[in-house]
Amino acid sequence: MDLSAEFKRWKAQCLSKADLSRKGSVDEDVLEIVQLLNGQEQFFTTSSCAGRIILLDRSVNGSEVQKQNCCWLLVTHKACVKDDVIVALQKAKGDAILKFEPLVLHVQCRQLQDAQILHSVAIDSGFRNSGITVGKRGKTMLAVRSTHGLEVPLSHQGKLMVTEEYINFLLKIANQKMEENKKRIERFYHCLQHALEKETVSTTSQPKEKVNTSYIRKKKRKPGKARGKRVNEEHDKELENNDHDDPGISDTIFPEDY
Repeated sequence: MDLSAEFKRWKAQCLSKADLSRKGSVDEDVLEIVQLLNGQEQFFTTSSCAGRIILLDRSVNGSEVQKQNCCWLLVTHKACVKDDVIVALQKAKGDAILKFEPLVLHVQCRQLQDAQILHSVAIDSGFRNSGITVGKRGKTMLAVRSTHGLEVPLSHQGKLMVTEEYINFLLKIANQKMEENKKRIERFYHCLQHALEKETVSTTSQPKEKVNTSYIRKKKRKPGKARGKRVNEEHDKELENNDHDDPGISDTIFPEDY
């Protein structure tokens, strides 16, 4: 099977589909990254969320939009204020949960080498829970993920279990995490630009190597030596010092059915 031709077909098919997300369009904070990746022949994005603060109600019969047995009482991609949460909590009939979810970006890559470059960009930008999946049909997927999320229950069976002062405290933390998330997104965009420029220069300026037949004969005696190589990236020490709530996961190879 010609994986290059198959990749082009997958990309054209994916980018021609309608956006079926709740919002129906790409989030503004991640739009430049999505456009940059989709403009490269070796990448295309399959899904994205720039990060959000949401209030969920885990009740089956709620009147709001349902998703996995949850009602979405409030969702915002910007800083959130206490009054909006208090008003939304009045609709809760089950267990209301306040969450902050950082950037999630899924990118299909033409080959493993392309995914490794993108994985390095993600790690260097602070998205340390990022990982690569290689499928049976040759699909190579990169998930850009972080670990600085937040999830706190606020009510039980419709009854508020915390004070408004505590809600205000939680929102300060969530808004700080949102701001940090935006900084990482900006860092990711600039690191991605630099990596793509470096890769272009390396590809165009690299001279053709002469074939060493004796080397080829030696390599034939030990085939497949480089196969199954895991992606390994060094942590950025400066980033570690500035990110105390991040456990510092350097790489993750997700299972195929992740």
